[in-house]
Amino acid sequence: MYYITPCLYAFIASFAFAIIFNIPKNKLLLSALGGMLGQLIYVIFQLIIANDVVLYLLATISIALYAEIMARVTKSPTTIYLAVALIPLVPGGGIYYTMLYFINGETELGVSTGIHTLLVSGALAIGIIIVSSTINLIRKVMIKNSKRKKHKRPPKTKIIFTKKN
Repeated sequence: MYYITPCLYAFIASFAFAIIFNIPKNKLLLSALGGMLGQLIYVIFQLIIANDVVLYLLATISIALYAEIMARVTKSPTTIYLAVALIPLVPGGGIYYTMLYFINGETELGVSTGIHTLLVSGALAIGIIIVSSTINLIRKVMIKNSKRKKHKRPPKTKIIFTKKN
């Protein structure tokens, strides 16, 4: 039950934001599944890894991979899946508490919470960059290799002319 509840909440939140973002109806469930996948990865790896920032990075990498795969399968933009699936991971609470601590004069808590929130946000950005850069690199290599195969010239042969008598 410990694993199911956060994943269910992440699915519901992702689904609600998919509706708000006007995602096409046939892609609502698939985009919300990405949010559930990210939360599932976060919860499962929480047993192994104690660092929050690394957990967010792994969850973001899994979401970005899912978004890239689903974009290819459904022939849609990646952002349809990525923006919706990242919603449960966005550190909104961290931003709120950072501002609350600063307003209440608790500067030390505000700074530590703010740094943690920035690290989590950075992990989200780095996870997306890692996956999208890798996919783009693979795509460029595949295109380059396919062009080489298409335009490969046949080997030059020597033509010998002989005189006819």
